[in-house]
Amino acid sequence: MMLEMLRGKRMLFVGDSLNRGQYVSLLCLLHRAIPDGAKSFETVDSLSIFRAKNYDATIEFYWAPMLAESNSDDAVVHRVDDRVIRGAPMDKHSRFWQGAHILVFNSYLWWTAGDKIKILRGADNDLSKDIVEMKAAEAYRLVLYQVVRWLELNADPKNSRAFFVTASPTHTDSSAWGDETEGGNCYDQTTPIGDASYWGSTSREMLRVTEEVLATSRVPVGVVNITQLSEYRRDGHTQTYKKQWAEPTPEQRADPRSYADCTHWCLPGVADTWNELLYWKLFFPSNDQAL
Repeated sequence: MMLEMLRGKRMLFVGDSLNRGQYVSLLCLLHRAIPDGAKSFETVDSLSIFRAKNYDATIEFYWAPMLAESNSDDAVVHRVDDRVIRGAPMDKHSRFWQGAHILVFNSYLWWTAGDKIKILRGADNDLSKDIVEMKAAEAYRLVLYQVVRWLELNADPKNSRAFFVTASPTHTDSSAWGDETEGGNCYDQTTPIGDASYWGSTSREMLRVTEEVLATSRVPVGVVNITQLSEYRRDGHTQTYKKQWAEPTPEQRADPRSYADCTHWCLPGVADTWNELLYWKLFFPSNDQAL
Protein backbone atom coordinates (compact mmCIF):
# COMPACT_ATOMS: atom_id res chain seq x y z
CA MET A 1 0.00 0.00 0.00
CA MET A 2 2.77 2.43 0.86
CA LEU A 3 4.56 1.78 -2.43
CA GLU A 4 1.35 2.45 -4.30
CA MET A 5 0.91 5.70 -2.37
CA LEU A 6 4.49 6.64 -3.31
CA ARG A 7 3.97 5.96 -7.02
CA GLY A 8 5.62 8.69 -9.08
CA LYS A 9 7.04 10.41 -6.01
CA ARG A 10 10.40 11.19 -4.44
CA MET A 11 10.75 10.68 -0.70
CA LEU A 12 13.87 12.12 0.92
CA PHE A 13 15.27 11.68 4.43
CA VAL A 14 17.71 14.45 5.46
CA GLY A 15 19.82 14.34 8.59
CA ASP A 16 22.27 12.28 10.61
CA SER A 17 22.96 8.59 11.24
CA LEU A 18 19.79 8.20 13.33
CA ASN A 19 17.76 9.42 10.38
CA ARG A 20 19.76 7.09 8.14
CA GLY A 21 18.81 4.24 10.47
CA GLN A 22 15.14 5.15 10.04
CA TYR A 23 15.71 5.30 6.27
CA VAL A 24 17.28 1.83 6.22
CA SER A 25 14.43 0.55 8.40
CA LEU A 26 11.91 1.76 5.82
CA LEU A 27 13.82 0.12 2.97
CA CYS A 28 13.89 -3.16 4.91
CA LEU A 29 10.14 -2.94 5.48
CA LEU A 30 9.38 -2.28 1.80
CA HIS A 31 11.95 -3.99 -0.39
CA ARG A 32 10.62 -7.53 -0.14
CA ALA A 33 7.41 -6.38 -1.84
CA ILE A 34 9.46 -5.53 -4.96
CA PRO A 35 10.97 -8.14 -7.34
CA ASP A 36 14.78 -8.12 -7.44
CA GLY A 37 14.92 -6.87 -11.01
CA ALA A 38 12.60 -3.97 -10.27
CA LYS A 39 14.65 -2.23 -7.59
CA SER A 40 18.09 -0.71 -7.25
CA PHE A 41 20.23 1.03 -4.67
CA GLU A 42 23.19 3.35 -5.07
CA THR A 43 25.15 5.84 -2.99
CA VAL A 44 27.02 8.79 -4.44
CA ASP A 45 28.82 10.95 -1.89
CA SER A 46 26.16 12.17 0.56
CA LEU A 47 23.13 10.88 -1.33
CA SER A 48 21.73 7.33 -1.23
CA ILE A 49 18.93 6.39 -3.63
CA PHE A 50 16.61 3.38 -3.55
CA ARG A 51 14.52 3.02 -6.70
CA ALA A 52 11.26 1.11 -6.94
CA LYS A 53 11.18 0.99 -10.72
CA ASN A 54 7.68 -0.40 -11.22
CA TYR A 55 6.33 2.44 -9.10
CA ASP A 56 8.52 5.19 -10.60
CA ALA A 57 9.38 6.06 -7.01
CA THR A 58 12.58 6.80 -5.13
CA ILE A 59 13.29 6.75 -1.41
CA GLU A 60 16.48 8.65 -0.67
CA PHE A 61 18.75 9.70 2.17
CA TYR A 62 20.93 12.80 2.22
CA TRP A 63 23.66 13.15 4.85
CA ALA A 64 23.49 16.56 6.57
CA PRO A 65 23.87 15.90 10.31
CA MET A 66 23.46 19.55 11.27
CA LEU A 67 21.21 20.46 8.31
CA ALA A 68 23.37 23.53 7.78
CA GLU A 69 26.70 23.28 5.99
CA SER A 70 29.41 22.14 8.40
CA ASN A 71 32.84 20.58 8.59
CA SER A 72 31.12 17.25 9.32
CA ASP A 73 29.46 17.00 5.91
CA ASP A 74 31.59 14.16 4.55
CA ALA A 75 29.31 11.12 4.66
CA VAL A 76 32.18 8.82 5.68
CA VAL A 77 34.89 10.90 7.35
CA HIS A 78 33.03 13.27 9.65
CA ARG A 79 34.43 12.75 13.11
CA VAL A 80 35.90 16.10 14.11
CA ASP A 81 36.55 17.49 17.57
CA ASP A 82 35.89 21.13 16.73
CA ARG A 83 32.67 21.47 14.76
CA VAL A 84 31.98 24.55 12.68
CA ILE A 85 28.72 25.32 10.90
CA ARG A 86 27.76 27.96 8.37
CA GLY A 87 24.76 29.93 9.55
CA ALA A 88 23.61 30.81 6.03
CA PRO A 89 23.09 30.22 3.18
CA MET A 90 22.04 26.53 3.00
CA ASP A 91 22.51 26.15 -0.75
CA LYS A 92 25.13 23.43 -0.55
CA HIS A 93 22.60 21.02 0.96
CA SER A 94 19.21 22.42 -0.01
CA ARG A 95 19.83 22.09 -3.74
CA PHE A 96 19.52 18.32 -3.20
CA TRP A 97 16.16 18.77 -1.48
CA GLN A 98 14.54 20.51 -4.42
CA GLY A 99 11.75 18.53 -6.06
CA ALA A 100 11.13 16.08 -3.21
CA HIS A 101 7.46 15.30 -2.60
CA ILE A 102 8.12 14.07 0.95
CA LEU A 103 10.90 15.46 3.17
CA VAL A 104 11.78 13.86 6.51
CA PHE A 105 14.28 15.93 8.52
CA ASN A 106 16.07 15.25 11.77
CA SER A 107 18.93 16.88 13.64
CA TYR A 108 19.74 16.71 17.32
CA LEU A 109 22.60 14.43 18.37
CA TRP A 110 25.40 16.43 16.78
CA TRP A 111 24.31 19.57 18.60
CA THR A 112 24.81 18.04 22.04
CA ALA A 113 28.59 17.63 22.10
CA GLY A 114 29.00 20.83 24.13
CA ASP A 115 27.29 23.96 25.37
CA LYS A 116 28.62 26.09 22.53
CA ILE A 117 29.28 25.71 18.83
CA LYS A 118 31.24 27.74 16.29
CA ILE A 119 29.46 29.48 13.42
CA LEU A 120 31.04 30.79 10.26
CA ARG A 121 29.23 33.92 9.12
CA GLY A 122 28.93 34.88 5.49
CA ALA A 123 29.72 32.97 2.30
CA ASP A 124 33.51 32.98 2.52
CA ASN A 125 34.94 29.47 2.26
CA ASP A 126 37.86 30.41 4.47
CA LEU A 127 37.04 28.85 7.84
CA SER A 128 39.83 30.80 9.51
CA LYS A 129 37.97 34.10 9.79
CA ASP A 130 34.66 35.57 10.92
CA ILE A 131 33.89 32.68 13.24
CA VAL A 132 31.81 33.31 16.33
CA GLU A 133 30.78 31.07 19.20
CA MET A 134 27.13 30.69 20.05
CA LYS A 135 25.20 28.69 22.58
CA ALA A 136 24.36 25.37 20.91
CA ALA A 137 20.61 25.66 21.47
CA GLU A 138 20.52 29.14 19.90
CA ALA A 139 22.63 28.02 16.95
CA TYR A 140 20.22 25.11 16.55
CA ARG A 141 17.34 27.61 16.55
CA LEU A 142 19.08 29.66 13.87
CA VAL A 143 19.51 26.63 11.60
CA LEU A 144 15.95 25.41 12.09
CA TYR A 145 14.69 28.86 11.11
CA GLN A 146 16.77 28.56 7.94
CA VAL A 147 15.12 25.19 7.18
CA VAL A 148 11.65 26.63 7.79
CA ARG A 149 12.35 29.62 5.55
CA TRP A 150 13.58 27.28 2.81
CA LEU A 151 10.39 25.22 3.08
CA GLU A 152 8.24 28.35 2.88
CA LEU A 153 9.98 29.39 -0.32
CA ASN A 154 10.31 25.98 -1.98
CA ALA A 155 7.70 23.52 -0.68
CA ASP A 156 4.22 23.56 -2.22
CA PRO A 157 1.75 22.22 0.37
CA LYS A 158 -0.54 21.12 -2.49
CA ASN A 159 1.85 18.42 -3.68
CA SER A 160 4.52 18.01 -0.99
CA ARG A 161 4.80 17.20 2.71
CA ALA A 162 7.49 17.93 5.28
CA PHE A 163 8.17 16.19 8.58
CA PHE A 164 10.60 16.62 11.44
CA VAL A 165 11.58 13.65 13.61
CA THR A 166 12.34 14.63 17.21
CA ALA A 167 15.40 13.72 19.27
CA SER A 168 16.52 10.11 19.51
CA PRO A 169 17.57 9.32 23.12
CA THR A 170 20.82 7.71 24.22
CA HIS A 171 21.35 5.34 27.15
CA THR A 172 24.97 5.88 28.11
CA ASP A 173 24.55 6.11 31.90
CA SER A 174 22.65 3.40 33.72
CA SER A 175 22.34 5.51 36.87
CA ALA A 176 19.63 7.44 35.00
CA TRP A 177 17.30 4.46 35.44
CA GLY A 178 18.47 3.56 38.93
CA ASP A 179 21.29 1.11 38.13
CA GLU A 180 24.34 2.39 39.98
CA THR A 181 26.76 -0.13 38.47
CA GLU A 182 30.04 1.69 37.86
CA GLY A 183 30.39 2.40 34.13
CA GLY A 184 26.97 0.93 33.42
CA ASN A 185 25.14 1.76 30.22
CA CYS A 186 22.95 0.00 27.66
CA TYR A 187 25.29 -3.00 27.42
CA ASP A 188 23.61 -6.29 28.26
CA GLN A 189 20.22 -4.64 28.80
CA THR A 190 17.46 -6.98 27.63
CA THR A 191 14.26 -5.30 28.81
CA PRO A 192 12.79 -1.80 28.40
CA ILE A 193 12.58 0.68 31.25
CA GLY A 194 9.28 0.08 33.02
CA ASP A 195 8.81 3.48 34.66
CA ALA A 196 6.35 5.41 32.46
CA SER A 197 7.63 8.72 33.86
CA TYR A 198 11.25 8.01 32.92
CA TRP A 199 13.16 10.74 31.11
CA GLY A 200 16.86 10.39 30.42
CA SER A 201 19.40 12.94 29.25
CA THR A 202 17.54 14.24 26.19
CA SER A 203 17.61 18.04 26.24
CA ARG A 204 14.19 19.49 26.92
CA GLU A 205 15.58 22.87 25.86
CA MET A 206 16.42 21.54 22.39
CA LEU A 207 12.98 19.95 22.10
CA ARG A 208 11.40 23.25 23.09
CA VAL A 209 13.43 25.06 20.41
CA THR A 210 12.23 22.55 17.81
CA GLU A 211 8.61 23.05 18.81
CA GLU A 212 8.86 26.84 18.87
CA VAL A 213 10.56 27.17 15.49
CA LEU A 214 8.37 24.70 13.63
CA ALA A 215 5.30 26.47 15.01
CA THR A 216 6.33 29.61 13.08
CA SER A 217 6.27 27.86 9.70
CA ARG A 218 3.72 29.10 7.19
CA VAL A 219 3.73 25.67 5.55
CA PRO A 220 2.69 22.60 7.55
CA VAL A 221 5.55 20.62 9.10
CA GLY A 222 4.44 17.37 10.69
CA VAL A 223 6.23 16.44 13.91
CA VAL A 224 7.04 12.75 14.37
CA ASN A 225 7.59 12.63 18.12
CA ILE A 226 9.71 9.55 18.79
CA THR A 227 11.51 10.80 21.90
CA GLN A 228 9.43 9.55 24.84
CA LEU A 229 8.65 6.12 23.39
CA SER A 230 12.35 5.61 22.61
CA GLU A 231 13.45 6.75 26.07
CA TYR A 232 12.23 3.44 27.50
CA ARG A 233 14.25 1.30 25.05
CA ARG A 234 17.61 0.93 26.79
CA ASP A 235 17.54 -2.62 25.37
CA GLY A 236 17.24 -1.60 21.72
CA HIS A 237 20.72 -0.29 20.91
CA THR A 238 23.37 -1.99 18.78
CA GLN A 239 25.65 -2.26 21.84
CA THR A 240 28.72 -4.25 20.67
CA TYR A 241 26.91 -5.95 17.78
CA LYS A 242 27.77 -3.47 15.05
CA LYS A 243 30.56 -3.05 12.57
CA GLN A 244 33.40 -1.41 14.43
CA TRP A 245 35.40 1.35 12.75
CA ALA A 246 38.46 0.09 14.63
CA GLU A 247 39.11 -3.33 16.10
CA PRO A 248 38.44 -3.23 19.87
CA THR A 249 41.56 -3.46 21.97
CA PRO A 250 42.09 -6.34 24.43
CA GLU A 251 41.26 -3.92 27.24
CA GLN A 252 37.96 -2.99 25.56
CA ARG A 253 37.08 -6.62 24.92
CA ALA A 254 37.60 -7.29 28.61
CA ASP A 255 34.99 -4.61 29.36
CA PRO A 256 32.42 -4.50 26.51
CA ARG A 257 30.65 -1.58 28.16
CA SER A 258 33.61 0.58 27.19
CA TYR A 259 32.80 0.37 23.48
CA ALA A 260 29.08 -0.43 23.48
CA ASP A 261 27.11 1.82 21.13
CA CYS A 262 24.21 3.18 23.17
CA THR A 263 23.17 5.73 20.55
CA HIS A 264 22.21 3.78 17.44
CA TRP A 265 19.44 1.19 17.20
CA CYS A 266 19.23 -2.42 16.06
CA LEU A 267 17.17 -3.39 13.03
CA PRO A 268 14.59 -4.77 13.22
CA GLY A 269 13.80 -2.59 16.17
CA VAL A 270 12.89 0.84 17.47
CA ALA A 271 13.22 2.67 14.12
CA ASP A 272 10.51 0.43 12.65
CA THR A 273 8.11 1.97 15.17
CA TRP A 274 9.20 5.44 14.09
CA ASN A 275 8.27 4.50 10.54
CA GLU A 276 4.87 3.24 11.66
CA LEU A 277 4.24 6.70 13.12
CA LEU A 278 5.53 8.39 9.97
CA TYR A 279 3.32 6.14 7.81
CA TRP A 280 0.17 7.12 9.66
CA LYS A 281 1.04 10.82 9.73
CA LEU A 282 1.88 10.75 6.03
CA PHE A 283 -1.05 8.84 4.60
CA PHE A 284 -3.77 9.21 7.22
CA PRO A 285 -3.42 12.76 8.55
CA SER A 286 -6.17 14.40 10.51
CA ASN A 287 -6.26 17.55 8.38
CA ASP A 288 -6.66 16.35 4.78
CA GLN A 289 -3.02 16.94 3.88
CA ALA A 290 -2.42 13.48 2.40
CA LEU A 291 -0.72 13.37 -0.96
